[in-house]
Formats: sequence, structure tokens, C-alpha cells
Amino acid sequence: MKKSIYPVISTLLLMFNVCLTSAAVRLPAILGSHMVLQQNSEVKLWGWSSPAEKITIKTSWDTITYKTTGGSTAKWITKIKTPAAGGPYSITINGSTILEDVMIGETWVCSGQSNMEWSGDQNLKQCLDEMPNATNKNIRLFYVPKSTSGFPQENCGGSWKVCTPEEMKHFSAVGYFFGKKIQQALNVPVGLINSNWGGTPAETWTPKNEVENDSELNSAAQKLKPTDWWPTLPGYAYNAMIYPITNFEIAGAIWYQGESNVPTYSSYKQLMTKMITSWREAWQKEFPFYFVQIAPFSGYGQNNWCALQRETQTRCLSIPKTGMVVISDLVDDIKNIHPVNKIDVSARLANLALVKTYDKSGLNYKFPMYKGMKNEKDKIRIEFKNAENGLMAKDKSITEIYIAGEDRRFQPALAKIDGNTLIVWNKSIKSPVSVRFGFTNTAIPNLFSKEGLPVNLFRTDNWDVDTTPAIK
Repeated sequence: MKKSIYPVISTLLLMFNVCLTSAAVRLPAILGSHMVLQQNSEVKLWGWSSPAEKITIKTSWDTITYKTTGGSTAKWITKIKTPAAGGPYSITINGSTILEDVMIGETWVCSGQSNMEWSGDQNLKQCLDEMPNATNKNIRLFYVPKSTSGFPQENCGGSWKVCTPEEMKHFSAVGYFFGKKIQQALNVPVGLINSNWGGTPAETWTPKNEVENDSELNSAAQKLKPTDWWPTLPGYAYNAMIYPITNFEIAGAIWYQGESNVPTYSSYKQLMTKMITSWREAWQKEFPFYFVQIAPFSGYGQNNWCALQRETQTRCLSIPKTGMVVISDLVDDIKNIHPVNKIDVSARLANLALVKTYDKSGLNYKFPMYKGMKNEKDKIRIEFKNAENGLMAKDKSITEIYIAGEDRRFQPALAKIDGNTLIVWNKSIKSPVSVRFGFTNTAIPNLFSKEGLPVNLFRTDNWDVDTTPAIK
């Protein structure tokens, strides 16, 4: 007599149903206890589950029950509304997965290379001095581990931590001090996502197709020298360290990078345009992007490479909703590519964000920028933007300023402040045509706005610039 197969089928179906109902909803690392969700927003929650699994989400800040269903690819995603800043709150998913100590506030991504990455782990004195004061339940830290991928990843490592002295020690100094000032000024919880890697060129933070489909950028990328210490291939850091967090709602990003792209300065603006645009497309939001102009440094090997890169970074300000801070005065050793003063760098970034993103007033954030020039017989008058209250020199004479005639031979110039303009001359040049200010690898000029912010380097010409090997 044949045995019936129906009991076997019934058992298999039962086992299948048990697997479906007992499968735990899984979340990406960026969604966890102690996180900060962006206030007054529709934020995404997402993860993995069994296909067709019913998912319910409840938050402790309202009475709404959010419902969604796992898809055929075992993924789910939904949006929930967040209130004004506050907390701590909890989020319950399917009655069992509970995210605790969730804060609502402002969250920023902190990215770039070593000057963004550096922390107390590098024995930065400012970080070590800050550690006893670094316990702050309203600052939350997420450190994206260094990793790479040839393809966009849906998850990364890491977990949210409440700010303590030990956690702060390992976190980006620029990121922490930026977040601290934002938190104090706004009196809201602040989340900081640390996604950076010393030495990395901007190409590796940019989607591969954006670089390889652009002949100029692809050519520049080919010039990057492989190293054992960081990735150089286009997209490799983006895929593993940026793409996995792009569903997470943010207020904006701060960026300190550019040193590794000095040799290819001519294409850096185009590269940054592609990178910033692609990040905003991935986040589906034109968030503010504030960056630090690299500092004077003697070790680039070629004359004026640093000046040309800083000039290119200035041109990046034409990208919408960006801002730049100048730090030419915050350097105590031009032989060190890592200026140790991170607090003032962070304060300038924070002031920029507080005014431009949060509409705060009474903060100094505008750096005088070259606007135009006028020939006045044997002198040149330089006009500036962002110098409404005038200029000042931190010495009797203005340094790092040069003037040239038609022969294009620059000579040291004399300069006099006249309100918010600068009159420049050299007695031996009767018909001057161009002025350069701070335009070398190592210049630390002494010209500032009346508010104390340094004047950005500039040149009034578009002549060829000497990039021959620097004399050591």
C-alpha cells in the first residue's frame, strides 16, 4: 500500500510557516539604540525580513502605528514622522525589536581624509584636554569602520554610542568639536556620523561611474598612485562607507579633504561637483555641504600646488548650498600636513552651519574674498567681498603680497588698507597689471577682516603658475 504524501507536505508547509512567522526583522547598523533621528522630518526605517512578512512599527513619541510588508527580495522600507527635538524615545518593531534611548535632533556626516579623521588616538592635545568634559548624553556618535567595496553595499559596521570621554577620544576631533558647538547653540541632541579615511582621494568617495564616464576625471584618477594604506580606486569608499547610510536622514555634511588631490588640482572642482551631486541624489535631498580649505604645507614637492588647489576649492563655492572655511592662519608648523588646532577649524565650520543652515545671527562666518581690481596709475586697488566692516593687518606691514607688470615677473609689494579695499604697489613697477596674495604653498598672510577672519588667497591674473619641483 502506498503511503500518503499529504502528511509530509503538511509538515513542510507547517515548517515553512513557522520559519516565516519566527524570522526576526533585521535592521542596518545605522539604525539602532542611542541614535539621533532628524527632527521634524519624515525619516526612513528599513531592513530585512521574510518575504511578505507584515511589519508594524510604534514609537513612543506618538500614537501612530506604521505598517509595511516585506518584499519579495526580503527587504522592507517605510517612513515615519519625527517631532521637534527631544527624547529619549523608543521604537518598537513587531512587538519585540526595540530601539531604546533614541533622540530626535540634528545629524551631520563628517567625512574626508586624515584631517577629519584625526582624534585623541593621534594624541591631539585639544582632544586629550577635552576628554574630562566630554560626557554628554545629547551628543551621539557613529563611527563607520574603514571598508571598501567594488559595488554599493546596503549595510556597514558600527553602532551608535552616547558621547563619553573614551568614545570622544576615538572620534573625529573636527567632528566632535563641530557637534559640540552646534549642540550648545541649538540646545538639541546632535548625532555625528564619522565616515572618513586618512589619505583617501576624493575619487574613492565618488561613485565609480561618475568618475569613469568623465574623460577628464578618469584621466586624473589614473594618475593616483596605489598605496597599502588607503583605497584609491573610484567609488570604493563611497560604496562601503557612504552608500549604506544614504537612507538615513541628515541635516548636512562637513568635509575636510583635498591634500591627496593636490597633484590633480585642475579637475578637483569637477570632481567635487560630481561627488556632492551624487551624494545628494543618493540621499534625495540637497543638503548643505560645508568644507575646509586645506592648510599651507611645505611638503607637496611642487611649487604652488597647494595654492592652486586652494584656489580650486574656492571655485567649488559655485556649487549650490556649499560653504568653505579658510584656515591659513591656524597653522603653527608648515612642515606638518596635520595642523593640530582643530577647535578653531570646527568653530568656523559650526558658525557657517549655524548661520546658513539654522539662521542664527551675530556669528562671524564670512571670509574676505577677492572681488575685483582697478588700475590707479602706478597702483592697483583690490576690492573684496565679505569685508563690509573693513580690513586689518596683524602687523605694521601686510605680508605675502606680490605685484607684476606686463613682464609677468612678480615682486614683493607694499600695500595699504583703505576701508574695505587694498591699495597695492611697488615703486619699480610703473604700470602694474596683476597682484597675487598668499599664493604659495606655505604662505601664512596677516591680512584679516575686522572681525578677525583671514582673507582668502587670490590672484588677479590667469597666467601660467610655476609648478616646477620645489627646492628643499
